[in-house]
Amino acid sequence: MSSVELIPPLLIVVPLLAATLPIALGLRYDRTGWGVAAITTTGLFAAAVALASVVYTDGQVTHKLGGYSRRYGIQLVADEFSALIALLVTAVAVGVLAYTRRGGPRGNTFYTAYLLLTGGLLGITMTGDVFNLFVFLEITSIATYALVASGDGPESAVAALQYLILGTVAASMYLIGVAFLLMATGTLNMLELATQIPGAERPLLIRTGFGFIVVGFAVKVAQWPLHTWQPSAYQQTPDGVTPLIAALVSTASAYAFGRLIVTVFGVDYLAGTQNAAAIVLVVGCVSVLAGTVLAVIQTRVKRMLAYSSVSQFGLVIAAYGVVIAGGSETAFVGAAIHLVGHGLLKAGLFLSAALVATSYDARTVDEYAGLATERPVVAGSMAVLLLALVGVPPGVGFVGKWYIALGAVQSELWPVAAVIFLSTMLTLAYAARLLEKMYFTPPMVETPRPGAAATDGGTTDAAAIRGEGSADVVSVGMVAIVVIAAVGAVALGFAGGTFADLLEPFVTEVFN
Repeated sequence: MSSVELIPPLLIVVPLLAATLPIALGLRYDRTGWGVAAITTTGLFAAAVALASVVYTDGQVTHKLGGYSRRYGIQLVADEFSALIALLVTAVAVGVLAYTRRGGPRGNTFYTAYLLLTGGLLGITMTGDVFNLFVFLEITSIATYALVASGDGPESAVAALQYLILGTVAASMYLIGVAFLLMATGTLNMLELATQIPGAERPLLIRTGFGFIVVGFAVKVAQWPLHTWQPSAYQQTPDGVTPLIAALVSTASAYAFGRLIVTVFGVDYLAGTQNAAAIVLVVGCVSVLAGTVLAVIQTRVKRMLAYSSVSQFGLVIAAYGVVIAGGSETAFVGAAIHLVGHGLLKAGLFLSAALVATSYDARTVDEYAGLATERPVVAGSMAVLLLALVGVPPGVGFVGKWYIALGAVQSELWPVAAVIFLSTMLTLAYAARLLEKMYFTPPMVETPRPGAAATDGGTTDAAAIRGEGSADVVSVGMVAIVVIAAVGAVALGFAGGTFADLLEPFVTEVFN
């Protein structure tokens, strides 16, 4: 066994074990959690980079736990698709820590949940087994419930309870679907399922299992009208936590759904299954339009961005529908690019919103008036991220939408292309509203709230910004991570062709 084959299990085991350290060390030392999380996530990012370099150079890396046959044992798989998501998860996990170092939360229990969530997300990314996918989905959900409930006030508890109820229903739907697949094929391994499903003697079980899985992931990915947990969760979660959840939790679920479509069921099999493509297309397209319309009418920034996520993930699901209906490799590449791009964009936007809330306690669109004067670097970074979200080139949001729309046109699915165009116009509407407030509306209050300090070239003279009850100032690192996200959004926009080249071996394998 080569050392590279040990990286996939280590990516999962290390954060899960490290999650015990903040609480254990907290019995003797205060505030050790950030250091443990920083060391762990930095190591995970380095390992993910090393793994990705091998995958994109030499091909797929697999690890069989215990050496058992993949039909009955547990297999971890790192390929061109999963390596991309692993890089996103570890990079965002490291980046968000740059904010929480000063912006909070700071409790050791928070970092325990943080590492538990990171481990669960990496498990979703690497698993090659549909039952263990359920296990890692639940690890991720449990950690997310705790993080949502960590906010101040009863509203956070209510949001966490709502998420818990809907998340449990979603997990149950998915697990029932897995049970049907097991009954029909006798295996849980993804690659074994892919060989068994086309010739299964009881195809009704397969189709029923797919139906349950679609419903489960429609909740997990927050598709309309099963999206109701997401806006409340994003709104009530502490500002330092929302970027991690918004960037990664639904992203990992959307990745898992795509993995099941192309690896387990197979595009050819689903294309021959009555109404499979239509159901996925309708769910995605309706979510795209409903999410953007709901985002336009919001007055609170975090809720606006939350409904935006409903729309953006709807675009990914619609792309999967195009893949099923037309066998479009282009649409699948677009979905993969959009998953990574959206994760980066939402991490940057929610970090920006957190920084503004820490500085001015500004949480509504109207309260962002004059932000460009007081916080020029943060406002500029947020503007770049918003324009990339709309799909203005050369932002990464444009690249993902372009590939998905091109795939829809090639497959002659004109309504999907029309939905993408209409949603882009609606996205521009709420993005422009926020940009107008930041750049063209005088501040509602002449000076920021007492204790605020400008660290990015603004005009404020006060010495400190107090956030979440602490006396820590907004650091250069907090501003820098927002700038890095904006620069990354543009850089990845120029790398669209590179994305397609990296994914080509995986796409060739699953579509041919």
